[in-house]
Formats: sequence, structure tokens, C-alpha cells
Amino acid sequence: MLFNTLAYAEFFAVVFVVSWSLARQRKLRLLFLLGASYFFYAKWNWRFVPLIWGSSTVDWWLGNAIARAPDERQRKRWLAVTASVNLGLLAVFKYFDFGVESARALLGALGFHPPEIALHVALPIGISFFTFESMSYVIDVYRGDIEPHQSYLEYLTFVAFFPHLVAGPIVRPRDLLPQLSNPARFDAMAGSDALFLIALGLVKKVAIGDYLALNLIDRTFDAPLHHSALECYVAAVGYAVQIYCDFSGYTDIAIGSAALLGVRFPKNFDAPYKAHNLVDFWRRWHISLSTWLRDYLYITLGGNRAGRVHTYVNLMLTMLLGGLWHGANWTFVAWGGLHGAGLAVTRFVRGDSKPSAANSLLSRVLGVVFTFHFVTAAWILFRADSFGAAREFFGRLATLTTYHPNLDPRVLGVLVVGLASHYVPERWYSHVRTGFTALPAPAQGLALFVAALGVREMASAEAVPFVYFQF
Repeated sequence: MLFNTLAYAEFFAVVFVVSWSLARQRKLRLLFLLGASYFFYAKWNWRFVPLIWGSSTVDWWLGNAIARAPDERQRKRWLAVTASVNLGLLAVFKYFDFGVESARALLGALGFHPPEIALHVALPIGISFFTFESMSYVIDVYRGDIEPHQSYLEYLTFVAFFPHLVAGPIVRPRDLLPQLSNPARFDAMAGSDALFLIALGLVKKVAIGDYLALNLIDRTFDAPLHHSALECYVAAVGYAVQIYCDFSGYTDIAIGSAALLGVRFPKNFDAPYKAHNLVDFWRRWHISLSTWLRDYLYITLGGNRAGRVHTYVNLMLTMLLGGLWHGANWTFVAWGGLHGAGLAVTRFVRGDSKPSAANSLLSRVLGVVFTFHFVTAAWILFRADSFGAAREFFGRLATLTTYHPNLDPRVLGVLVVGLASHYVPERWYSHVRTGFTALPAPAQGLALFVAALGVREMASAEAVPFVYFQF
């Protein structure tokens, strides 16, 4: 049930009305939201609903077991069980076939020919997101950052809550569980802001991201040899815009949907292509994942506490695993490795110094331009199905040919709008957002109607899935 479909709008309308009609009966409301979330997931594949319920149940029980453990050794044992269960699920459903095939390829290169072994199981949608969220709860309890949650119903709802279930943002238990424990209160101003975010997300996803993908990016990446270097370059920039509009658009709809149900989600994007270096980029891109990797992986590995060399190694390991988190393909690992190396170089160049306000405007502009093109080049690996496809694309860029019969002015116009809007001053965006919420209800309705018409005109014949659904 995609956010950019009429089916979701109908589903959400029912959830909105029923959930608020149960506002004074908190447990009944939570039970309804949990059932609605499982129904939402079952519309993709009902066979995997027990997987979410089972992993959530195990982690809730383990969190309480850690709190009751008599000594540190037992606490560590329960923590190891958590890691084994959650990472085991990812290993079976996401990485088993990839790992076996990679091992067979290596053995084949050495002259051995082992038999083919594969599970060929479907990848549960959103498994990387809900396993990370559930695992973070047990780790937080182990660290003493939060108390074990006593309500089983609230915990199940925390993991399965449908706005963030399949593609994030990765919501921390300390942020969402207290909201589920408290009575729900409707705020009309927050509701208006939520509608604005949903409309903005649909415009980003459908009118910019999908339009660029269908009319430029997909055909260029599928057959780069049929396009000039200039067309491939524009397609690469277009993909950078597409993946941002697609994922941040999803996040906007998720945050807006949750807000309409009285739940606040954290910010997940902060104009990442404004970043003047890679460290700044990862503070702005997919914030919920980058902070998760920092808090639960990078710091666990030692962070920057053991000297520069270990810091660089930890950065590389974190980003390599972050790349693997995105998908069972060596291109994702290479993408993570590029960012890990880039972060290490950035840290080496900067040393222990902090960004200075005295930096010249020119140096900051050059930093933004360089960072954007580094990220865009890495996106080519992210988008490619194989190293061969990426090599073919980069090889086409190296020809420096400039003919461009495939660059439609309308597509270029959408690309320019999508990219330029990224650099609009934050205060302009804030004025538009607050201006919308200040409008009377009929004017808000008219503005949303106009936005819906625009999205409909730009939409493809069928709804296009969100890019991050594959993770």
C-alpha cells in the first residue's frame, strides 16, 4: 500500500476517523492502530506479519530480561541473544543468498566448484528498518539509557506503527514510546502543518522524482552507450535529485501521517546537497540512519577515542556496513566504502578544527560543489545493478561527448526546479509553511486541491514504488 496511491488515502481516512473517535480509550485506540499497522503491512504480504510480531515480542521480552538479570555476565548474554535474533533475521532473509553466491564466486576463481545453495526467499519489505528500531530498544535498556517498557501493547505499536514501518524514519524508542504512553491530543495547527508536509512529499515524489526517473534517468542508466557524456551527466545529477525527492518525499508523508494521528517523528533530512563536506552531508542526509550508525556502531567500535588511525578505520567499517545495510550487492558495499574513505579524508584534512565562520564564501561554494559531485558520482554505484554497469556509465562520461537530443526542455525544467529548490533559503520555506497553516480551512483546502491537480498531471499511469522500499 504505497503512500502515493488512492488506496493509502482511503486507508488513512478510515484510520484517522476511527483512531480519534477512540481518543479517550487509549488502550483500545492503540489496539486499533496496531491492527491497522499489521493490515497495512499485510497488504504487501500477510505471511510476514508474524515476523514483525515475533521479532518485536522477542526484543520486548529480552529488554525486560536484561533489566532483571542478576549480573553483568547475564546481561551480556541476553544482549548477545538480541543481536543474534535481529542480525540473524537479516542474514536469512537479506544476505544468505548474497553471501553464498559471493563465496561460490570466490571458490570458483580458485578452481573449486561447490554446489549451488540458495534459499530464494522473498525479502520482507522494510526489514532493515524495523529490525534496527527493535534492536535499538534492547541496546538502550542494556546501556541504561531507558527503562524497560512495561506495556507489551505499546511496544508492539512502536515497532509496527505504519507511517514509519517500511522505510523509516528510524524512530528511537525514547522518542516514540512516551508518546504512545500518553493520551492523544489533536492539535488543529499541527494538523494543518501535517497536511502541508503530505502535499509537499507527494509533489517531491511524483512531480519531480518519478517524472525525472521515467523521462530521463531510467532510460539513460539502462542504456548509457546510447547517450552522450552530457546526457549521462545530466542523468546522474537527475538521479541525485530523484533519490532525494523520493526518500525525503516519503519521509514528509510519513511525518505528516503520524502528526495527523498525534505522533511526532524526528526530522530526517536537512537540505543535504547544501553540505560543504561529507561530514556535513551525513549530518543532513537520512539523519535517523546516520545517527543510528553513529550511536550503535561507530561508537561501539571505539569512535574517535583511540587515535586518528583507529578513527579512520572505524569510519570505514561503519560506512561499509552502512552500505551493506542498503542492499545485498557489492555495489552498495563499494558505495559505503567511497563514503567511508571520503569521511576519513575529510577528518584528516580538517584535523581537530571546527568549521569557522571566517571561511570565505568562495571556499564554501567550492566545498558545496565538490561535495555534491562526489556524492553524485557515488550515487552512480548506488544506482547501478553491477560493477559492469557502473563501469559502462563512467566510461560513457569519460568520452566527454556533448550531443543532447534526448534532453527534453520539460525534463530539464523539472530538474532545475528540483535542484534549485534545494538551495532556497530556509526562511523562505518556513514562511510558506507557516503561511499555509495560518490560512482559513477553505483556503487550505483549495491550495491542497490545486497541488493534487498538479501531482495528477505529472503522475505516471501507475504508482511508482519508493526507492527505499527495497531496503
